[in-house]
Amino acid sequence: MAEVFTPSVGLTDRALAEIKAIRERDNIPAEKPLRIGVKGGGCSGLSYVLDFDEKGEFDSEFEIGGVQVIMDQRHALYVAGMEVDYEQGLNDRGFIFHNPNASETCGCGTSFSA
Repeated sequence: MAEVFTPSVGLTDRALAEIKAIRERDNIPAEKPLRIGVKGGGCSGLSYVLDFDEKGEFDSEFEIGGVQVIMDQRHALYVAGMEVDYEQGLNDRGFIFHNPNASETCGCGTSFSA
């Protein structure tokens, strides 16, 4: 059996705090993990996924700062080394994706190409 690769994906303290606040505010059950990944679409070709979801057949599961995280193993190539932050400023508000694999990004900050 092949070794399962778990990419190094990070969540800053601000991102972790916001994720935990969303879980509490929206009454999302603790057993529903946070999905990090990508999907086709967006102005640059791929968009980020950050949502609470059920574990699927191809998902790896790991923990970051007390948050259970799942990710489709096929997305590892696109997000390895990525850090997710959260901003509350006037110009930037929401989750920010710092992805070293992105060759191009869109002005919206949630779309990229690799």
